[in-house]
Amino acid sequence: MAEINIYLNFNGNCEDAFNFYKSVFGGEFDHFSRFGEMPESEDYKVPELDKNKVMHVSFPIGDSVIMGSDVGGDWAPSYTLGNNFSVSITPKSKEEADAIFRALSEGGTVTTPLHNTFWDAYFGMVTDQFGVIWMINLQA
Repeated sequence: MAEINIYLNFNGNCEDAFNFYKSVFGGEFDHFSRFGEMPESEDYKVPELDKNKVMHVSFPIGDSVIMGSDVGGDWAPSYTLGNNFSVSITPKSKEEADAIFRALSEGGTVTTPLHNTFWDAYFGMVTDQFGVIWMINLQA
């Protein structure tokens, strides 16, 4: 069965927030990367202003994980306080990822189709018919 974790979005202060959470709960980040580490292509170059923003951080708390990213610009034009989260699903197989994604997409809007990523995952995002943002991330 898939695991569900909360994915928090921030408007430039993700690193500050997660350092605060680390001071509250103790422990270390499982992963921390910046947009400047993203491979660029002819079609897309990370804007200089965004290179130091947090692309992804994951932080275990007990048996759960909270994850986060800085958003804004191209990543979240509709970001406002109150909608700064996504539900992140970690399926156990590609078939499960496809089935969950297909079901959540019904009546919703696919923002990122499922695809193989540079971080070695099968990933996609969809906003369901109720406005909830879902992230499917199957690590290779």
